[in-house]
Amino acid sequence: MGSRPLLAVTMGDPVGIGPEIVVRTFATATGVAARGLIVGDPLVVRRAIEVCDLQLDVHPVGSVTAARFDPGTVDVLDTRALAEALPWGEIDARAGRAAVAAIERATAEALAGRVDAVVTGPINKEAIWAAGSKHLGHTEMLGALTGSPSPATMFVVRQLQIFFTTRHLALREAICQVTRERVLDAIQSAWSALEVFGYDQPRLAVAALNPHGGEGGNFGTEELEHIGPACDDARAAGLAVAGPIPADSVFHQGLEGRFDGVLSHFHDQGHIAAKTFDFADTVSVTVGIPIVRTSVDHGTAFDIAGTGRASADTMLAAYRAGARFAPFAARARRQWG
Repeated sequence: MGSRPLLAVTMGDPVGIGPEIVVRTFATATGVAARGLIVGDPLVVRRAIEVCDLQLDVHPVGSVTAARFDPGTVDVLDTRALAEALPWGEIDARAGRAAVAAIERATAEALAGRVDAVVTGPINKEAIWAAGSKHLGHTEMLGALTGSPSPATMFVVRQLQIFFTTRHLALREAICQVTRERVLDAIQSAWSALEVFGYDQPRLAVAALNPHGGEGGNFGTEELEHIGPACDDARAAGLAVAGPIPADSVFHQGLEGRFDGVLSHFHDQGHIAAKTFDFADTVSVTVGIPIVRTSVDHGTAFDIAGTGRASADTMLAAYRAGARFAPFAARARRQWG
């Protein structure tokens, strides 16, 4: 048992679906080669178990070393953030504070090397902002907690990794940000992530931005002025990247096994490709930080929170991904620490 990676799992917002999908994951992840430890409030875990009608016991612990990992029992590293249960499905600063407290504790345990990876449930941005957080979301928070200046997102769907030149920007602004310098930085970041996670000779493709790759400038000039030159710069630096390749084919090629990673240029370009192919198996991984962190890539679903109806498929996929990438924690620490 001790050779299996240890995953610290946060529930996200305690009044969203996060607690439900986490306890369902712990009830069904017996075949995953990892040990799991929930980070949060035991009262939230107990309520989720009751809602989901599961036969699980709860073992609160004050330290990682006190976890027992007994069958039929979930160990909970108690953050003592909540004094009482809160109403399901409502934006609440108390819930936001509890979600942040769990992320902070799990990150600290990973930085100290007491856990091998962090797996996170969905947070509600309005709730964490109401609690005083200044971060846009998990990625920015983890960057601050680990002292990392450039945290980024890598999507994993099956064996394909998807990267992003830009993320949370209006589409018009995102297109303006697709510059030669920024695309080259994104290529280098993606290449580094693939190397950290075990691809010693990465096969990286760069998507085009415009239809048909711009058709020689007739459908847009970004490929000629920025994306193509950035690919040339990368190749001149010894990175064997392919592209730009039209976006309507490059993701298919990647999913067919031609590439290990694809660099997309704006939020929906990569998200739609991954989630249309397999929504439940699309996992978010934070790169550029000295710990391994995987996550579901969906929200808190307040409308069904507390009903026991939420599917745990996405959380189980994130848990499996945590087990898959945990062995590379030392590489992440060396590269991004």
